[in-house]
Amino acid sequence: MQTLALVRENMPLLLIGLRATLLLALVTLLVSTIIGIVLGTLATLRPPLVRILAAFYVEVFRDIPLIVTIFTIFFGAPLLGMPLEPFPATAIGLSLWGGANGAEIVRGGIRSVSKGQREAATALGLRLWQTYLLVLWPQALRAVLPAYTGLLALIIQSTSLGALVGVTEFLKAGGLIIERSTVMLGINPAFGIYSVVLLTYFAICSILTALSRRLERRLAVGHDRRAPAMPDASAV
Repeated sequence: MQTLALVRENMPLLLIGLRATLLLALVTLLVSTIIGIVLGTLATLRPPLVRILAAFYVEVFRDIPLIVTIFTIFFGAPLLGMPLEPFPATAIGLSLWGGANGAEIVRGGIRSVSKGQREAATALGLRLWQTYLLVLWPQALRAVLPAYTGLLALIIQSTSLGALVGVTEFLKAGGLIIERSTVMLGINPAFGIYSVVLLTYFAICSILTALSRRLERRLAVGHDRRAPAMPDASAV
């Protein structure tokens, strides 16, 4: 009962934190998707230098701990004469990390498409960009979607790292309520408040997973109803 009362009293603060979490996740998802599509596609092209550069970016930002990336951007930007507020610094760090993971997902999705599809597109005279846009990307989507939904869930969870550099996101809002209650009321509602935070994250990620599975089923049904876009050259 005490926890519910605190939640009701501090609902405006919790909503501010939740809005910041969702906005941070949305910005990160959009930027990560752009980076992921571009680098994931470059990683499947023939020129070895392009593939090496894309692989280098992916390995760097996947191997460095995310919190280190965020700290480096937040504390390093002022040294370059470009001080950043906590929100954009966190968004940049999350986007660089998310883009690296997204690129690996996209690369794997494109590689999962039969080699014969690319050969058939070439035989039909399609340009490179047409091959990717009309043949490879649509077929890779079904392989990419589940992993990308998992990445989105990780991005939402990772927004909590923004609290370490001063972003008033959902976890930070919960922490402020606990601090305020401890100082002003002499109680420590940490377990109850963090349980609310936990359940909220769980609900958001569960909804995303359910929507992803529904979209997967619809894509599978649509794929089964369509005739193949082009023959597989490897079967000829």
